[in-house]
Parts: sequence; C-alpha cells; structure tokens
Amino acid sequence: MDTNQILDELNNIFRNVLNNKSINLTPETTAKDVDNWDSLSNIHLVVEIEAHFKVRFKTSEIQEWKNVGDLMSSLEKKKNA
Repeated sequence: MDTNQILDELNNIFRNVLNNKSINLTPETTAKDVDNWDSLSNIHLVVEIEAHFKVRFKTSEIQEWKNVGDLMSSLEKKKNA
C-alpha cells in the first residue's frame, strides 16, 4: 500500500466520520485545518482508522501525531511490520 492510497483511504474515512465531503487531507493537515475535528471526533476517527486498516495504536503513538503525515507514518510502519 503506497502513500497516495493511504491518503485516499484516510480522506474517505474523515469525510464519512466528520460528515464533510469537501475534506481534502494532505500530510500537513492538522485538526485546526478541518471543521469539526475535535477531541471527541478524533476518537471516532482513530477507531474507524484502526478497523479499516486492521491495526491498533497505543495512546502514546496517537499523542505524538502532529498532523496527518504523522498518522500516515504510523500506519505505514504498522502495515509494513
């Protein structure tokens, strides 16, 4: 799975969870850049991402994410492990 494919799938997850079809994530996107991406919706996003990609994140991993690129790096590491 390449970076573009991961980003496309994350876009779909974010659009569905946040009910916003206009979301267009980039690796530099942060929660401040996306309407309704708050602490509660972040939990829903992580649950959906874990289910979709069949991975599990530790709380410490999630807390280190500063942007979508950090999330993607964590996903790539888990998928390639």
